[in-house]
Amino acid sequence: MTLNGKTALVTGGSRGIGRAIVRRLAADGARVVFTYHSAREEADSLVAELGDAVAVRCDQADPDTLPAILEPVRDGLDILVNNAGVADRTPIAEVTAAEFDRVMTINAKFPLLAIRAAGPLLRDGGRIINLSTLNTAVSGPGLVLYCASKAALEQVTAVAAREFGPRGITVNTVSPGATDTDMLRGANPPEAIEALTGFTALGRLGQPEDVAAVVGFLAGPDSGWVTGQNIRATGGLLL
Repeated sequence: MTLNGKTALVTGGSRGIGRAIVRRLAADGARVVFTYHSAREEADSLVAELGDAVAVRCDQADPDTLPAILEPVRDGLDILVNNAGVADRTPIAEVTAAEFDRVMTINAKFPLLAIRAAGPLLRDGGRIINLSTLNTAVSGPGLVLYCASKAALEQVTAVAAREFGPRGITVNTVSPGATDTDMLRGANPPEAIEALTGFTALGRLGQPEDVAAVVGFLAGPDSGWVTGQNIRATGGLLL
């Protein structure tokens, strides 16, 4: 129970990797507030499962919803996990200005504004953890907006590590590889997923809990000398 007495805020915590992160931080002793967009049922079931977790609806395409997610942590925050994001596939020839703005807002602008707004609430020695993707290193057709927005978030991590460092607050990125989520299966045909498994050194898809374990380490006391890093939790998909 390394996070006893700590408060964590996780965006996009109702499903997939985010849900596993919420469970991990709660298991480690933290009080967890998490956001959801449309998965109300899943959010309610997670609150019921954990008992003292708090779910807050949030639309990251609209930064005006940011104050509502901070309200439950106004008395202090120790861990901020920017997990929520979208991974739309759009070829460059079909990118519109509106779609660019939407993806950049959800994946980069909102997390940056969340860090800014959470800064005064974060206790010294706190943790900021941003979720990116292996695709910033291994790109593919149709991923221009996803890759560009997550690359921007990685740079936010690097700068924030410098700015928050004097307060003992660490800022890191976790970049999952092929992880068995609805997002992965919705964006890839079965044969592509099978190929990804074959390319992975450990010979399997990652599970949300694998990524949550890395986040749990970065949120805990043993990671105090790790900051400004991008940890690629890929099972050896990229070596």
